[in-house]
Amino acid sequence: MPDLLKVSNEGRMSTNNAVSKRTALLIATLSSFLTPFMSSSVNIALPTIASEFAMNAVVLSWVATSYLLAAAMFLIPFGRIADIYGRKRIFVYGILIYTVSSLLSAISTSAIMLISFRILQGIGSAMIFGTGVAILTSVFPLGERGKALGINVAAVYLGLSLGPFLGGFLTQHFGWRSIFLANVPLGLIIIAFTFWKLKGEWAEAKGERFDLIGSVIYSLALVAIMYGFSLLPAMWGAWLILIGALGILAFIKWEMKREYPIFEINLFKNNTVFVFSNLAALINYSATFAVTFLLSLYLQYIKELSPQNAGLILLSQPIVQAVFSPFAGRLSDRIEPRIVASVGMALTVLGLFLFTFLNTNTSPGFIITGLIILGFGFAFFSSPNTNAVMSSVENRFYGLASAMLGTMRLTGQMLSMGIAMLIFAVYIGRVQITPEYYPLFLTSAKIAFIIFASLCFGGIFASLARGKVF
Repeated sequence: MPDLLKVSNEGRMSTNNAVSKRTALLIATLSSFLTPFMSSSVNIALPTIASEFAMNAVVLSWVATSYLLAAAMFLIPFGRIADIYGRKRIFVYGILIYTVSSLLSAISTSAIMLISFRILQGIGSAMIFGTGVAILTSVFPLGERGKALGINVAAVYLGLSLGPFLGGFLTQHFGWRSIFLANVPLGLIIIAFTFWKLKGEWAEAKGERFDLIGSVIYSLALVAIMYGFSLLPAMWGAWLILIGALGILAFIKWEMKREYPIFEINLFKNNTVFVFSNLAALINYSATFAVTFLLSLYLQYIKELSPQNAGLILLSQPIVQAVFSPFAGRLSDRIEPRIVASVGMALTVLGLFLFTFLNTNTSPGFIITGLIILGFGFAFFSSPNTNAVMSSVENRFYGLASAMLGTMRLTGQMLSMGIAMLIFAVYIGRVQITPEYYPLFLTSAKIAFIIFASLCFGGIFASLARGKVF
């Protein structure tokens, strides 16, 4: 009889564990789609928003930038808070703040209101970024983690890539406010699933103190760097980047003296896998985020396609990526993640290199081929790279490691757009892109793709240099 009870209990625990895994994967995947989708879909609605609120170019840029800056500022602090007070708790608060701020953004009646609610939305996103992947890593053991992270990464890139297409469709047929409203029901669904289906809590750093001063120094330094890049080539931009870099050095010095630092500096000092995996992620996002932006302009200006038709061509990349990211994740459970991720980075180089040949006569088939190769590259890089980062740290640092990856993503996105904008400023100038400037636009796009391909080529070596994960 005791043996039967033991078998019954073990079976029940196994079933509950399987339900928790499925629930955690569903929740993390939905939230991983939600936040990148918002950040990329709003960009397509900016002209409509500018028209309604009579915004000038500088104020309009803050509709997008305020969200990214707020998310980047709070990612690491909230990752640490989640490790101390509970990842599920911070995740729920994050989804709640994100959902409410989406609704408030949709009913904004002025530019200041919209930008303020976008800042609030960025804070909610930081709480989600810093916990979603950490919860997945806590629930899935090492041998199954790559597959789960692969599905999660597919959702991130799907959100980033589908954003402009779906955002354009919603804006065209229902107005720009519909983009924000579309996030509300999905946010409520995630909250309901988290409360009713996701059992347990994860807080391996419980009892440790939170370093408030360190988090303030870090946040302000990061904002100075990211905002500085958005101002280049103006001298103020260079000064802000320098001030931010000095702030990061001050942060490192401060953290090395803390008993409970907000960021464990030893992760960078003694963990080659963690360092080079994060560096590879930063390089990959820096070299690829602006690709959709550049190709969207190329297809609409040079090839004279409608936004919807341009979006259909751009869909070829996320479709490939969504299909193969889970496979690449599973592969990284069996083969060293650095090998799989490095192959992915090499494929990304090839895709970017093909786009250096863009001209007025380039066929849609050539562009789709390049995007498909990029889709394979993203799939085979991102899932294994995420697996490498999360598997290289102790479980009490899962929230921090997840937040660090999110920071690399946001910083890379800002750098990628900063590079593209800097090239435009140098070659085209701060003017509207009209037919007389099309040759200069093509030159700028080619130079951008050459820089991006070169960055990714260097990223192959960063990916290989990380060493073995297992």
